[in-house]
Amino acid sequence: MRRFPILTFLWLLPMLMLTAIAHAQSSSIGIFHNQTDVGHVKLPGQARYNSQTQEYTISGAGSNIWANKDEFHFVWRKIKGDFILRTQGAFIGKGVEQHRKWGWMVRSSLDSNAKHINAVVHGDGLTSIQYRPEIAAETKEIKSSLTFADVVQLERTGNVYTMSVAKDGQTFVSEKVENLELGDDVYVGLFVCSHNANAMEKAIFSNVRVVVPAPASLVPYRKYIGSNLEILDIATRKRRIIYQNPGSIQAPNWNKDGRSLIYNSDGQLYQFDLATNVPEALNTGDAKRNNNDHVLSFDGKMLAISSGEGENGASVGYVVPNTGGQAKRITPIGPSYMHGWSPDGKYIVFTGQRNKEFDVYRIPATGGPEVRLTTAKGLDDGPEYTPDGKYIYFNSVRSGLMQIWRMKPDGSEQTQVTNDQFNNWFPHISPDGKWIVFISFLKEEVEPGDHPFYKHVYLRLMPAKGGPSKVIAYLYGGQGTINTPSWSPDSKQIALVSNTQLLFSIFPGGTDTMSEASVLAKLDLNAKK
Repeated sequence: MRRFPILTFLWLLPMLMLTAIAHAQSSSIGIFHNQTDVGHVKLPGQARYNSQTQEYTISGAGSNIWANKDEFHFVWRKIKGDFILRTQGAFIGKGVEQHRKWGWMVRSSLDSNAKHINAVVHGDGLTSIQYRPEIAAETKEIKSSLTFADVVQLERTGNVYTMSVAKDGQTFVSEKVENLELGDDVYVGLFVCSHNANAMEKAIFSNVRVVVPAPASLVPYRKYIGSNLEILDIATRKRRIIYQNPGSIQAPNWNKDGRSLIYNSDGQLYQFDLATNVPEALNTGDAKRNNNDHVLSFDGKMLAISSGEGENGASVGYVVPNTGGQAKRITPIGPSYMHGWSPDGKYIVFTGQRNKEFDVYRIPATGGPEVRLTTAKGLDDGPEYTPDGKYIYFNSVRSGLMQIWRMKPDGSEQTQVTNDQFNNWFPHISPDGKWIVFISFLKEEVEPGDHPFYKHVYLRLMPAKGGPSKVIAYLYGGQGTINTPSWSPDSKQIALVSNTQLLFSIFPGGTDTMSEASVLAKLDLNAKK
């Protein structure tokens, strides 16, 4: 369900935003500018960055982060405006002191008595948000109800700071500090404190993200922020960014040979080589307004795509060889959004709007009469066959919130699968048929019938046979993150897209700020709504 505006335009990323962060120093560590010991630390700390795993290992000493002064090792960068800091962390080794600490820090300066706020996990499991509201003032603390968190997020929105923490696999628990003035230009980063001047502690940090969210002035579906193409390992839940783009890339499919992905950007489909990390435009003939509803057949030979047509840009369905070629139209009318092939390649299921209702339809892959499979009032969307062809999973708003459902291929036995307090979209079944991954929006942020860009979302995994789901990724994304089946052929990894304003590069040799050449051509061809 995509919306194509009457006007299309170019959006130049404001240069003031681009210069908000200083150029990387020679001592940069990954995405951070520098590292230092804050305060009179007796044993010098150290940080190392592994560019292959994108993990940080930090060793730090220091007597404490408390009272009116601090001692710790800090890996930092300067940043202005709003941001979201997120990581998964853990101490290495048993340690000496129960109150050793790791976490995120935001400071007004590198002075030991500076104003600051931190989201911290202690060695004894205490998880809290600590802050010093004035220079040399006593530190204050709000304890979380959760202990032994290993996923920590610290978000700034103006002068409001929100700590969200979780045990890996669970959803966040949050605490908030309001009216804390640290200044617009602050030091943000990861820290380790041993809580013992004569001891050194070490922690490792994975899935480290410094996210610059979309500004409040952004016009949805007309302007976009940057994209990270990521690979998520299901077993470890560790993610690697493999490609960055200052514009909007969306919906990665994984080709059946396991060597490349297919995604869409600005109306074009691209083949992305995983060996070289280089995208190449895919020829789709006359279908030139492609959106993020595209899906490969089970044998990997054909691609069903959705592309805008006519003055109103209504999406219709096509099929094209996965290597490119002239696209063949298969749906007679729009809007129609392609989502899933039957395992035998004979049928495609899609979401279609007919008579002001969005429902799931089936159509022969060669074209022909469409068959309506759902008739409930409200939005039904995201249909996808299981690998054995016995079921079609989809999402539906019929029970109030958006939830995952399934039915037989003929539309019978429609059964609700999830029933929780999230808006759940786009169920994707693993190639081995054992797991289902889907994206969950917060009901506090998103209406049940919507799945917008640039929100706090979870990727969640549940057994295909039924059972509780667990969080496998915490990210800033939404629309375009996993609209399509994005499992690797061996069912061990998932390709996804997360979002941030790309003001710096994660890759060695990348510029620390995006250049003026990064002009974003913002055609409204990528957004499903």
